[in-house]
Amino acid sequence: MPAKRTIRTIPQERTPVREQDPAERARNFTEVSLGYNETEAIREAQRCLDCADPVCIAGCPVSIDIPGFIRKVNEGDYRGAYDTIAASNLLPAVCGRVCPQENQCEGVCTVADTLEPVAIGRLERFIGDLAITQNWARPPHITPTDHRVAIVGSGPAGMACAADLAKAGCDVTVFEALHLPGGVLRYGIPDFRLPNAVIDAEIANLQQLGVTFITNTVVGRLFTIEDMVTELGFDAVFIGTGAGYPTMLGIPGDSLNGVLSANELLTRANLMHARDFPTYDTPIPLGRHVAVVGAGNTAMDAMRMCLRLGAENVHCIYRRSRDEAPARVEEVHHAEQEGVQFHWLTNPVAILDDGRGGVRGMRCVQMELGEADDSGRRRPAPVPGSEFEFACDQVVFAIGTNANPIIGQTSRLSLNRRGYLEVDQDLATSIAGVYAGGDIVTGAATVIEAMGAGRRAAAAITRYLAIRDPGRRYREGGEPVFGMPAAERNFAPLRLATVPADPLPGDEATGTTERTSAP
Repeated sequence: MPAKRTIRTIPQERTPVREQDPAERARNFTEVSLGYNETEAIREAQRCLDCADPVCIAGCPVSIDIPGFIRKVNEGDYRGAYDTIAASNLLPAVCGRVCPQENQCEGVCTVADTLEPVAIGRLERFIGDLAITQNWARPPHITPTDHRVAIVGSGPAGMACAADLAKAGCDVTVFEALHLPGGVLRYGIPDFRLPNAVIDAEIANLQQLGVTFITNTVVGRLFTIEDMVTELGFDAVFIGTGAGYPTMLGIPGDSLNGVLSANELLTRANLMHARDFPTYDTPIPLGRHVAVVGAGNTAMDAMRMCLRLGAENVHCIYRRSRDEAPARVEEVHHAEQEGVQFHWLTNPVAILDDGRGGVRGMRCVQMELGEADDSGRRRPAPVPGSEFEFACDQVVFAIGTNANPIIGQTSRLSLNRRGYLEVDQDLATSIAGVYAGGDIVTGAATVIEAMGAGRRAAAAITRYLAIRDPGRRYREGGEPVFGMPAAERNFAPLRLATVPADPLPGDEATGTTERTSAP
């Protein structure tokens, strides 16, 4: 039996990951991080203490058995490591690249009390990439039911919900407004951070489960949510449309030519191939001197995209300090390496017209930090008399997003004061059989949090549809089976419903009676 690892006996230094040279990668769209090879992965796995109280599991929004999969990596059982991850997370190759592990599992890693935390995200990516190359995600045997479920939106919440419902035997159809599935993974994250080939592989895994994708379909325009549960005959609906409606500052000049949102910039470049113009006929307005307002992950993606599209210089304008920037530390570091110039404690108050309807610069004010606000970050306040002009010919806003209003405007769904969908503890909306989760409920969050919401909704939907033990595997002739075991398939699920009826004796006061009916 191997000796128990301690903080003194494990490798003391976090295993570095190989990357493209900054000067080279700033002019191409190839992935920046090259990931771990087998030797590097095993060395980093040896840094895990396999704690008796694995707080990293609680730090993961979908509760991956992190020590369990790392133990398998140590043993060289990579397929076992994948099976351990896949029990909770459908997208290890995606989450290993884009999740903010430093604020989740790695942020509470016991090793981090003394050393740098175990590189859980890099190990997850190693296993996820290996699963794709080895085609480990083979479809299980699934016992079908008669239930049809619709998913609105093919982002991480919709994908996770679709996978669990397909394994429960439902006939699942995913409706996507854009021409390719993937949601924000496809249109919002550049290839140099998340290659499209990885997204395609994960979509293919869903298709192997029997999930159908219908693209170019805007729910709320072609048909409504109510239509889906009536005329279209779906037994349940999950809404995972995200929150991709851009936020603008609302300052003078923000309607000038040369002002756009990061969402528009990234969607044109990522999904519509504007970066390959004129090979693809999607133009993109690009200035020589670009200012991106904001310092989140989307802002970092937008700035690094502008460099690759050919901007001479790119500036980050942010009203707080570097310590308060919401972007991942790694993303800020990569942007700095590639030549982005950062202007902390700077806030634009107007965009300046060049006299021809374009941008010639911004009027900005210096900021100072005061007391912490509701987000826990120190509140910025303008420094009196500190206004100055900042020269640029393009401005990109990356200051957050809002809920797309189409779903709310075309249905009877209850919304909160910010326009997001109201749900209960089971993620059920105000329409029976309709559930929602991810950014359309919470506002902008992480990929793994959206997936967690999708899985919670799937569990609630299976309860609503009276599907027995949807996440449990049974053995039939040595074959793992998802869904109801053979011995129970002669039972019919019943649902109690209160329906108008002729009064029965004793019911005269109410005029209704409870009847039991098969669905």
